[in-house]
Order: sequence, then C-alpha cells, then structure tokens
Amino acid sequence: MPIIRTITISPNLPKKLRPLIQIAKNLWWTWTPEAIYLFKDMDADLWDNTGHNPIAMLGAIEQPRLEELERDEVFLARMDSVLTELNRYLKAQTWFKKVGGSSKKEYFAYFSAEFGLHESLPLYSGGLGILAGDHMKSASDLGLPMRGIGLLYKHGYFQQYLNPDGWQLETYPTNDFYNMPLSPVMDKDGSPLMVQVELDNRNIYCQAWEIVVGRVKIYMLDTDVPLNSRKDRQITSHLYGGSIETRLEQEIVLGRGGIRLLRMLGEVPSVCHMNEGHSAFMAIERLLQLIKNEGLNFDEALEAVRATSVFTTHTPVPAGIDRFPNELMRHYFSRVADELGIGIERFLDLGRIQPGNQGEQFCMAVLAIKMASQTNGVSKLHGEVSRNMWAQIWPQIPKHEVPITHVTNGVHTLGWLSREMSRLYERYLGSRWIDEPTNHSIWKRVEHIADFELWRSRERLRDRLISFARQRLKKQLENKGAPKYQIKMADEVLDPEALTIGFARRFATYKRATLLFRDEERLIKILTNPSRPVQIILSGKAHPKDKFGKELIHQVVQMANRPELRNHIVFIENYDIEVARYLVQGVDVWLNTPRRPMEASGTSGMKVTANGGINLSILDGWWVEGFNGKNGWAIGAGEEYDDYEYQDEVESRLLYELLENTVVPLFYTRSSHDIPTGWIEMVKNSIQSICPYFNTNRMVEEYSSKFYLPNAARWRVFLETGWKDARELSRWKKRIYSIWDRVKIVEVELPTTNSPKVGDRIPITAIVFLGDLSPEEIRVDAYIGHLDEKGELAEGHPLPLLYTGEQTDKGHVFRGNLLCLSSGQIGFTVRCYPYRKELAHPFEMGLLTWWDNN
Repeated sequence: MPIIRTITISPNLPKKLRPLIQIAKNLWWTWTPEAIYLFKDMDADLWDNTGHNPIAMLGAIEQPRLEELERDEVFLARMDSVLTELNRYLKAQTWFKKVGGSSKKEYFAYFSAEFGLHESLPLYSGGLGILAGDHMKSASDLGLPMRGIGLLYKHGYFQQYLNPDGWQLETYPTNDFYNMPLSPVMDKDGSPLMVQVELDNRNIYCQAWEIVVGRVKIYMLDTDVPLNSRKDRQITSHLYGGSIETRLEQEIVLGRGGIRLLRMLGEVPSVCHMNEGHSAFMAIERLLQLIKNEGLNFDEALEAVRATSVFTTHTPVPAGIDRFPNELMRHYFSRVADELGIGIERFLDLGRIQPGNQGEQFCMAVLAIKMASQTNGVSKLHGEVSRNMWAQIWPQIPKHEVPITHVTNGVHTLGWLSREMSRLYERYLGSRWIDEPTNHSIWKRVEHIADFELWRSRERLRDRLISFARQRLKKQLENKGAPKYQIKMADEVLDPEALTIGFARRFATYKRATLLFRDEERLIKILTNPSRPVQIILSGKAHPKDKFGKELIHQVVQMANRPELRNHIVFIENYDIEVARYLVQGVDVWLNTPRRPMEASGTSGMKVTANGGINLSILDGWWVEGFNGKNGWAIGAGEEYDDYEYQDEVESRLLYELLENTVVPLFYTRSSHDIPTGWIEMVKNSIQSICPYFNTNRMVEEYSSKFYLPNAARWRVFLETGWKDARELSRWKKRIYSIWDRVKIVEVELPTTNSPKVGDRIPITAIVFLGDLSPEEIRVDAYIGHLDEKGELAEGHPLPLLYTGEQTDKGHVFRGNLLCLSSGQIGFTVRCYPYRKELAHPFEMGLLTWWDNN
C-alpha cells in the first residue's frame, strides 16, 4: 500500500454566502425554523439527499445555484436575519447569570456515551442519547457553562432495513466527519489535538472534535487515527458494539480521556455529571489528577471528587447495567490502582455492592454511585425503583431513605415543535414562552386558542405525517424489489382524516410493542370501522443481538401485510430523529405500553404533547406524574403483576376498551362545523398541564439548583483553601470509621402512663454512649411509623432528638417529642449516625446504629 496523505477540502462559497458556514456549524439552527428553511430553500432535493446536513449540502451544491443565491436579495436578507438572531441569542442575558452563576470561568462537564442532537449527526441509539442532546440544548438556552464529553463513532449505531418477510437486518454506514457539523480541535501549532490514554500497558491516541450547540460545546473523542494500531482504531468504531473488552476500552476512553482533554484545553470542570454509568471512569482520572497535581492522598482526593460529581441512572433493571469480569479489570487497572495508592482489591471494591466479595463483578453504576455526592433516577417512580435496586450499598438504611433522589426528564420543546404549532403559540401566547418554557401562566393562555385553528393545525400535521409515511413506504418497497403495483398501492395507504395512533421506540420485549395486536380480530374491527376508521404508524429498532425484539418487529410487519389492514398499519424502517419528528408532530394519539415499572422515564410522549397529540399509556415512567385524568388516558391504575401472561391479557383488554368506548368516540364526535370539541378540550388540557413542566429547561434548572451550583461552590472552597476542607473531612471520616463501633444507644425512655390521644405529644429520651465522639458529631432520631403485617417498621419517618446538654454515667442525653398524628398502633425505635455539615447526605458514610433492646 503506498503512503497516502490527506487534505481537507472546505465548501467554496461566494463571499456574500459565507455566513452560511457560521450558521451551519452551530447546532442552534436545529431548533430554529427560519434557519432550517433557509438551508432547505437553497436546494430542497439536495437537503433531503444529504440527510438535512447543511455542511454536506454546502459542499455539494452546484456553483450556478450559489451564484444565483448570491444575487438573490431576498435570500441574502433572510440569511442576515438568521445570523443576526444567532448573534442575539449568543449574547443575550441568561437564566444562569440571573441566579448567580459564578463570574469566574468555571465549567460543568456532562459525560454521555451518546448524544442525539440531529439526524445529520448519527451518534446515538435511542432515548439516552436524545435526552443528552436535549440536555445540552437547554443548557445552552439557560446559559450554563457546560461542556459535553462523548465518543465520535465511525459507524455510529446501525441502520435498519427489513427483508421482504419482515425480519430486521443491519448495515453500518461510515460517518464522514469532515462533512458533518463538527470540527477538529486544533492545538497551538494548528495540528489536530490528540489525547493520550493508557490501555492495557499501551498508549492510544484520541483525536478531539468539537460540536457547537448554541452557547455550549460538546467534545468528542475518536481513536480512528493513524498513530494507533488497527485494533485500537476500532475502539470508537461502533456505538455499543464489539466485545465486552471493547466496551471497557470505550468507557476508559470516554471517562479518563474526557477529563484529560478538558485539562489540556484549560477547562478543568468544577462539577462532573455522569449520564449513566458508562462514563464513571472519569472519577478515577479526576482522582489521579488530584493525587499527582495537588499532592492529595486517595482518601482526600475522593472527598473532593465525590463532593463535585453527579450521577444520573436511567436503568430500571439490573440486566441493563454494565458489569466487567474481575480478571479483565485487574488486567486494565492494576497499574492505575497502584498509582492511586490503594491496590487492585480495594479498587475493585469501588465497583462492588459488597466490598470483598470476590464473586461479584465490577459494576459501573456502583462505581458511579460511590463517586457521586448525588444520585438520581429520571422520574419519581424510577427514583423508588432505583432505591430498591441499590439498597444493599447501604444495608442498614431503610429502603425509602436510601440516598437516591429523582429529577424527572423533559424534552427541549423548541427542538421537537412543529412550525405550525410554533406559529399558533406565538399568536396566542406571545413570544415569552420561547424564553420562559417553564412559565405555567403563559401556557395557561392555550385555552384562548380558537378550536378551529388548533384543529386545522392538527389536520395539516397529520397530512404531513401521512405524506411522509407513504414516501418512506414506497422507498422501502423499491429497495426490496417489490412489484410496481405494490409500490403504487403505497400512495393509497392511510387516511388523512382518520384517527392516527403512533408507536415508536426501541423494540425491547418489556415495551410490549405487540400488546395492541394480542386480539387480532378485535383490533381489526377497531381499525376498519367504516364510519370511524383508525390507523397505526409504528417504527423502532431491536438490538442486533435481541432475537426476541426482532421477532416482535416481524409480528408487526406480518400484521401490517394482511390485506384488510394494509391501509391501516404502516411500519417505518430505520427509526431515527427525522422519523421521530414527523411522528411526534403528526399523530393524534401516542401509545406507550411498557411493563410497569420497567420504563425509567420515557420522553417521546412529552414531545407529542407540545404538538397537540394526546398520550395513551401505562402508568409508568413520567406518565405517573403527568397524567391527571383530563389530559390523556391511563391503561390500568398502576398495577404491577408477577404473572406476565395474565398482565398482558388484562392490560390488552383495557386498551381495547379505552379505544372502543372512549378514545375513538371522542375523536369522531363532531360539532356542526366538524370540529371534535371534546377532543380539542383534552388537547388543551394536555398542553397546559404537561408542557410547562416536562421540558429540559425545567430539568436543567433543577439539576443546576440542586446539584451543579452547590457542588461548584464546594469546588471553589476546595481551591481557595488549598484542599484543606477535603483533607479535614478525610481525616474526620477515618477517625469516625475507627471508633464508630463503640457508639451505642444504651437506654430509651417513653412514658407508659396514660393512653395518648391524637394531637398529644409524648416525650422521648435516649441515652447514647458516644465513646470519643462529641455530641456535635452525631445525629439521633426517633424512628416512628405504623407497623406492617410482619410487625415491622417498613416505612417510618425520623423525628430528631436534640442533645439536652446533660450527661449521665451511661452517656449523653437526647430528647424530643412524638406528635400523635393518627390513631392506631405505632412502632418506634431510635437510631444515630455521624454528622458533619460537609456530608452530601446523612448516610454518606453508611454508618447507622439502631437501638438494640437486648
């Protein structure tokens, strides 16, 4: 093979059109309709053929067309207007500045294995990546000093196509990074910036790339560079692809390489946010940096890293968590463990629920939990599920007090909103809703939208979806070599006036894509009713190794191919952001049928709401919080079953009954002007109740106020005091761990005379032997609640007992009063745990002593 040199050729635009490059390289355009239509109007066919990629289109558009646009005063004025708006956006006052963001240059780093920003950047597989993309867009809107860290995949996630029989097959097209809206990061010499990461006693090189998203940046690492061996060049080849060893190497590059890159750029983060456990090795690199550069020991560095790290878990089932064999971890991390000064066995314990358990594999989620001051699920219900999943990390703590909270997911409303609905909102809500999407009073004005205007907008969106579905179906048939008569029939599928249901998501078995198809004859009657027709558009991918998920797709396609249903069911191949956009904007009903409680959050139904669609869902994930009885429909009442077959039977019947008796009649009950007024009322209720809360602006504000800002303040204190607080906290913890076993609740006193009544206060006194601890280093609670059928305190609540200043020969005296709030038998006990104000949560140390009356 001869030596090959490379050069990068940039689009050659006339001088007047060069601002288009500036606009194209900032993904702000992806949620700005005027910018999108500016590019589309340059060459609509080329826009579609390049996958809505402005960089690729600007490099391929013919010169005569560019010369024509250069003379087009109207186009130039539009371009200048978009550029002016981009500059205004970048310079505008932001929420973060208003709430007291630090004037010093500091950064929050958001680590994610995938980012779903736009279809022109296929670097995502599903909901986790879409959430990460929306998080970054809202971080930009709010003005957070955010830096994203991800991996740049040569082949991304797979492209799906179905064979003529309906079986999923996969292809892996190559991403052309130089024709995508991203740029290589350059060093001071003008060469591509390279980050070195040690893997298995060898150095690998990672090229850094930059994606600009409004006011924030995402840095992506790419190992496909000539400096690496052929094997190492494949590390960032596929998203979630390759062997377990490749997955481990990807996560080392993401976590450790990401921190090194930020340090090289002079953007050392004050707060790091792990979006799922894939990036937890970033905490290991932060520890190493503090040990090497600041002279801290491991325990001191751990306090600083833990105090300024956040972990969001998205997985409601243990099988979805990354775990690595201990031998593999020893192979890759023995040297790292020595550099940390802890040895490999203590290092492995960082990823174990039960330290010292040699049979337990290294778990990335456990590492992330142990390295974070705050851990959260992505909905209220998922927070409960997560507390149950990880309770054994804190075996002495009641499950409902396990220190895992929740921040419910949202969506970046502007990024998913149709132009039709955007215009409607501007007319009736004004423009403030764009800058204040969390303002309930603004969304309340939706009730003033004229019913006929809202309905006409919905009809146009449904028309557009059906046109898109027909085009995609024709293309799918052509690719399969279908006969011409079948391709021609695709022009007739679906009815622009029929009730349209959408179902699109990953085809994992727990999402139950075929629940609607359980009783085929009953479904056929619902769909083919001549006076009230219904149609379903489905889309979604199964993981390449998930044969059960592929079987679900096959069943759906076989159903859609039945002659009587051919015009009522369409499956759109290769689900991506473009397909999702058409679906969430155009469907009347969004169907979601997960097996509760396995849906951590889900966000697609939130995207539907802003576009005037209505949710029909199992009470799982976010819908538990979103449903209020007037803004959509719930399938069941939140029951959970041990018998899955019985559950499917019950919930499929409930689904059919809802469709037959409620959903379909409401859609087809029309006024004299052919407007479904009852339906429109529900649409308005849905928009008003869901849009102001279930958006990523509210979500990112919540992350900021609860986690980012307090953690950043802690980081500043560490820096200003030369890590004195970290050192002191580490020493204090060591002392507490060494003497805590001497602490004992020796006596509890409760008056036994009289029968207390509701409203009475009962004094409780506890005498605690503290050993060498002072009363200020401890907190004592009475723990009170109703007994369950086993006679246990399943979910009690704490009542603080305060130190009285008294001391007996048995110990220190703590006292409080129990308020009798309700009648019946209650149980109580007393507990104590170490306290220091710097602790992130009361049970950070996992030490809890209960009263033992024996």
